[in-house]
Order: sequence, then C-alpha cells, then structure tokens
Amino acid sequence: MGDIWTWTALCADTKLAICWHVGERNAAAARDFIADLAGRLAGRIQLTSDGLQLYIKAVEAAFGGDVDYAQLVKIYGAPADGQRRYSPPECIGAELVPVNGNPDKKHISTSYVERQNLTMRMHMRRFTRLTNAFSKKVENHAHAVSLHFMYYNFCRVHQKLRVTPAMEAGVTDHVWELSEIIEMADTAEVVTDCGSV
Repeated sequence: MGDIWTWTALCADTKLAICWHVGERNAAAARDFIADLAGRLAGRIQLTSDGLQLYIKAVEAAFGGDVDYAQLVKIYGAPADGQRRYSPPECIGAELVPVNGNPDKKHISTSYVERQNLTMRMHMRRFTRLTNAFSKKVENHAHAVSLHFMYYNFCRVHQKLRVTPAMEAGVTDHVWELSEIIEMADTAEVVTDCGSV
C-alpha cells in the first residue's frame, strides 16, 4: 500500500478526539478529513494545523470564512549525521501564521494533538516500525485506529480531566466498559476510514 497517514483532530478543552482519517497524505484526504471535522462542529471555532499546505484549501472549502484558522509552521535544522532515517531533525523554531479570521495567538498550538499522536503510538503496536506488529493491511490498521479512539474517548479517564473526554464533552454520562464497545461493534456497520463520535 505504501505510506499511510493518520489524520487526527482533537478538542483542546475536552481532549475529545473529534474525528480521524486513515489515508494518503494528499489533497483528497485533507479535504475529506477537514469536511468531516466541519460537519461535526456547531458554531465557530479556532483551528490550528501544522504547516502542511494541503490544509489551507481544505479548511476554506469546508468552513468558508466561518473559522479562526492559523498554522503553526515549525522550522527544522539539518538532521544529525547518521540519524536521518528514523530521527526527525531538531526543531529550532516555529512561526505562527494566521490564515483566516481572527485566531487568538495564545491558543495557536499543536501540542495537544502532538501528544495525542504519541498516545496513539504508545497504545498501538501497529505504529511501531521494524516489528512484526507493524500494520501491513490498511483496512486492519484503520480498524485498530477506530478501536483506539473509541477506547480513548469513552473508556480512558484522562488524568487532568478526571473523566473521559466524551464525558467532558457531554457526549456520555459515564465511563464506558469495554463490553459496551464490543456490543456496539457487534451491531454497528463497519467504518474503515473516518471515526465517529
């Protein structure tokens, strides 16, 4: 299949993983992901993405002018000798780039979603390169990501919130048991590319 990208959107206040998309890193995937995000939100929000240029047209198409959007563009130094394959170069700075509306500079951040990406990597062996657990089929990978986010949103109590992200967002009133997810999976239609809440 080649490279697969896991696109994620996270609410900074509730830590709810609002939506995700497993697919290529191209304009069509960016458009699908951002359109899904826009369709799940009520009202104007502040949105921050990394510096990937694909987001700009996707956000414009999905939100029009009804979003306060900025990019956090990281500036990287040269990679250290011998570290080019698996270690990213050192981040030596970042530029806040307002794109649309009036984003509040103190809230332009990708820290929470970057931490969520680490949580994904730590909770799913499918993301571990050079192991026999690394995903080989995109469909199985997408199912694993969906299960992860279902557990993360509804079962896992967030340390700082002291409730699950879904409870903090008002989507549910209790911490779900794994049996509830299994019961839902037994009766639900399979979704392979975008998650749902």
